[in-house]
Amino acid sequence: MIKKIFLLSFAPFFLSSCADLEQSSLSSIDRDNFYSSKQEIEAALNGIYQEFTVDDFYGMYNNQSIYLNDLQTDYVKAGAQTNSAHIREVSNFAIQPTNLFVGYAWKEHYTAINRANVLIDKVTEASWLDEQTKQNYIAEARFLRALMYFNLVRYFGGVPIVLHDGEGEGAPRNSIDEVYEQIVSDFSAAEQLPADYSTRDSKPSSLAAKALLSNVYLVWAQTLTEQGRANQRAFYQKSIDYANAVIASKKYRLLDKFIDNWTVDKENGPEHIFTVEHDRTINGNVTAHCTFATNWSDAEPVLLATSDRYYEKTDAKDQRRDASWAKRIYNPNTGSDFVFTVPRFRKYIDTINYANPASSGNNAGRSVNTVIIRYAEVLLIKAEAENELNGPTQAAYDAINEVRRRAYWNPYDNVQNTPSDGTPLNLSGLSQEEFRERLREERRLEFVLEGKRWSDLVRWHILVKYVKANTPTDAETLGTKTTKVQNVSKKNYLLPLPQDQIILNPNLEQNWGYSGETGDGPYGAEYE
Repeated sequence: MIKKIFLLSFAPFFLSSCADLEQSSLSSIDRDNFYSSKQEIEAALNGIYQEFTVDDFYGMYNNQSIYLNDLQTDYVKAGAQTNSAHIREVSNFAIQPTNLFVGYAWKEHYTAINRANVLIDKVTEASWLDEQTKQNYIAEARFLRALMYFNLVRYFGGVPIVLHDGEGEGAPRNSIDEVYEQIVSDFSAAEQLPADYSTRDSKPSSLAAKALLSNVYLVWAQTLTEQGRANQRAFYQKSIDYANAVIASKKYRLLDKFIDNWTVDKENGPEHIFTVEHDRTINGNVTAHCTFATNWSDAEPVLLATSDRYYEKTDAKDQRRDASWAKRIYNPNTGSDFVFTVPRFRKYIDTINYANPASSGNNAGRSVNTVIIRYAEVLLIKAEAENELNGPTQAAYDAINEVRRRAYWNPYDNVQNTPSDGTPLNLSGLSQEEFRERLREERRLEFVLEGKRWSDLVRWHILVKYVKANTPTDAETLGTKTTKVQNVSKKNYLLPLPQDQIILNPNLEQNWGYSGETGDGPYGAEYE
């Protein structure tokens, strides 16, 4: 029953601002009298952002997005240090409706949605506010609400749409198309925000709304719903149009040095469009601990690559290899490099601070921000949508080749490398299917452990086939085994709804496959 969760959301809580990471306390909230000043409205806004990083280990953008979107794939596994059955369920495609990651995902997203709903309603009634300020506050809250629903619809499919406080009790699931309509409505409202609404990329802007709309329309176009099928070409075109608007703004560019996207002294960089801020002292990025929990040793941390094949098969000239995977890394305790049998995830190792006693070893990286969308993804969204709509046009080539050129740029010697196998750096002359496969490979290389892989495989309808074909064999895992190949099935195209929500709200229907159903259910031949 959604309302019971909503009631908890206005109990006493701590607010941490995504703008400045200052922390303050509200002893209570009187919703009738609270929204009487800009300071109080901004505190309520911060309360929405707070839900991004609450609950420590299970926090939405502390760990949850990585566990649900990367651990549920072929290339990440639960390492030997994992002592949680909930993690192993996710890792082995054995996730249950009682899984804590599922439960926290539902709770946190709907808590953030309800906080946004209350703010929108209260600010709408605030006659004392000038119209522009009022609309900016509302647009910011609607942006955040849209992001929450975009996560929910990809995790669970159709979910209840709740737009006002107190309306959630007993609410049935809306259709997937209805949820996407609401997402588009909210992100479109956020387009009225200024492009320079904030100097920080952890606050939304009109361009961040456009970037996410380009992603929403791409995903919706590939969703096999009534509107997804009927409007597929129109949705692809909208995806292209929104991506073009972001590109034409010239506000963003690819960083020469790929790893700088996760370097703590390079935050709010020119490639970042929207991020979630972390600080190890307030809302630390728990993924950074889970990927480096065993420090400089071969003992398996909580999150680990299923084998070393992903590092070994990535071109050494592609800077994404050593920026995504740490096969060797300097150990300040010994003054020399440590070489791992299975590489660690490099993006979450803060080499600036890992020798600092205050954040050393497995705490290093907890200040690394979570990137929701960056400029490279906008380019790849455009390339994919263009290819799906029109085949591999020059516009599609231009977009994907810009990403490839950065990948093969040597930022230390200022040299443009080319692939080691002698193939051309700039793609050309491909069929639509060849371009599609190349695009999918570029996304795999570009977004290692950025919370995108499972949802990519799902929207391409290749999850089961891909996991079975690409998960390393027991002999290749070089350590803890998985049962990914044995367990993955079509039910894994969605997560189960939390069991406690099914009990509280009899109008919620569980997703297919999580109540013992067998066969293909609603997933026909188009799902592989």
